[in-house]
Amino acid sequence: MSIEIHVPDIGNFSDVDVIEVLVNVGDTIAIDDALITLESDKASMDIPAPRGGVVKEIRIAVGDKVSEGNLILLLEDSAETSVNVASAAAQPKLSSSAAGATPVTAPTGLEEIQVPDIGNFKDVDVIEVLVQVGDEVAAEDSLITLESDKASMEIPSPKAGKVKEIKIAVGDKVSEGSLILVLEVAGAKSGFDSAQPSGEVPPRSLSGVEGNTPTQSPPVDAEAFRRAHASPSVRRIARELGVDVSKVAGTGQHGRITESDVRAYCGTGGQPVAAASVAALATTSPAASTPATPAKPAASGEMGIPLITQPNWSQFGAVETVPMSRINKLSAKHLHRAWLNVPQVTHFDEADITELEAYRNSMKGKAKELGFNFTPLVFMMKAVVAGLKEYPKFNSAMDDAGENLIQRKFYNIGIAVDTPDGLVVPVIKDVDRKGLFELARELGEVSKKAREGKLKAVDMQGGCFSISSLGGIGGTNFTPIVNAPEVGILGLTRAQDRLKRVNGEIVDRLIQPLAVSYDHRVIDGAYAARFVSHIAFVLSDVRNLIL
Repeated sequence: MSIEIHVPDIGNFSDVDVIEVLVNVGDTIAIDDALITLESDKASMDIPAPRGGVVKEIRIAVGDKVSEGNLILLLEDSAETSVNVASAAAQPKLSSSAAGATPVTAPTGLEEIQVPDIGNFKDVDVIEVLVQVGDEVAAEDSLITLESDKASMEIPSPKAGKVKEIKIAVGDKVSEGSLILVLEVAGAKSGFDSAQPSGEVPPRSLSGVEGNTPTQSPPVDAEAFRRAHASPSVRRIARELGVDVSKVAGTGQHGRITESDVRAYCGTGGQPVAAASVAALATTSPAASTPATPAKPAASGEMGIPLITQPNWSQFGAVETVPMSRINKLSAKHLHRAWLNVPQVTHFDEADITELEAYRNSMKGKAKELGFNFTPLVFMMKAVVAGLKEYPKFNSAMDDAGENLIQRKFYNIGIAVDTPDGLVVPVIKDVDRKGLFELARELGEVSKKAREGKLKAVDMQGGCFSISSLGGIGGTNFTPIVNAPEVGILGLTRAQDRLKRVNGEIVDRLIQPLAVSYDHRVIDGAYAARFVSHIAFVLSDVRNLIL
């Protein structure tokens, strides 16, 4: 009996990208083993198995978009599978070479395999061709790898058959409906006349140059390379480093090859192959008369910016490869994308918070009795909301076409929290509707959940503006990176005692540095200066918070 395994409750997410399928047909899995990895614009998450068994069918592929309730796979109880396997083993195998056997051959035909629905993506780069002419492929075997500015995705074969012609090459740009290859499928009727000869053309040498000798680079097993258990992103890193992934031992779930495995292979003496050899595995074309489109340079990253690659540090001394946490990796990608796409400017100012701090100190004891800390951050949140109301462009977002602003009428503030696994930004909802004590209590609860790794995806959604505070650590100022698609972020460092002249007298005042980074496509300098000045005005007197 087959059991359907569906996508569970994943918060308010819908149409989330599948970036990895972590199991194969025939795998025996246990409860809580990861099945697939999903990635939204905020976070990635592994979907665990609700029960154990043997994977019978997989109904999902990398690049699909899923929501709660979508079918992932069919699972068969281990006990039932063992019976089926034993029964199958007892059956005699038919062979065309058996004496007196008359092989029964199903009728075959040629079918065009096209790029399926890949969401709203168009003109997506082909970064790998994973099959060659003559290969036998099964349904759901990966054919090509595509890479957009958002993610990498492998395109699976919808049917089993033999590859007759490949109509695509590395470097091509494709959209839904683009022709990938021609497949000879048993039982299919040919619906078109092939324009190419049916004879197979021997693949080109791995180096692409006649007379390549083994001393130039280690031989690469093309079949093992294509079947290596590695995600598209890890394959891309392997190509950039010139590593043959078929030689790398995987330490991830079910032997999956991770980025750290690839980098460790380089750092511990593993011999990388020439980049041309790795690229050649993806560029072999059945038509010798049609030159393949050149692969993109291995050392180029997003926006065509050359990557900074690492030398083999072990030649200089002892090294250790420490895997980055999932949060670190997601944050790195998001911040890099924001830095490349958002023209950012930071405006600096300061606020006199002497009276505000006196009031806070007078209320700290009461807050302690109620079970939470009364931190300066809650005042900053209320001051930011006052600024967003006065200067609403800071509470907007630019649409994808870059022609309109989406004006938000709610006020949700993201608070950057330092955790053992990296920086996360939970969102405090409806700050304008909550009092100072209510915000202080909620901020304490959310910060605790963040440090314990218990935040849900919904806890980090819907932010309008972010605050990053280093006041508890130190520093005099810094330039925070805009948390796109937001258009502004406030950076806070430690408040400083300073002598100031007030009404003709030199007095000691507590001064809070303010640093607001903003998206210059939406906000101009004068508007930003007025916004920060208004925040400083609100903070200068606690009574201004109720204006």
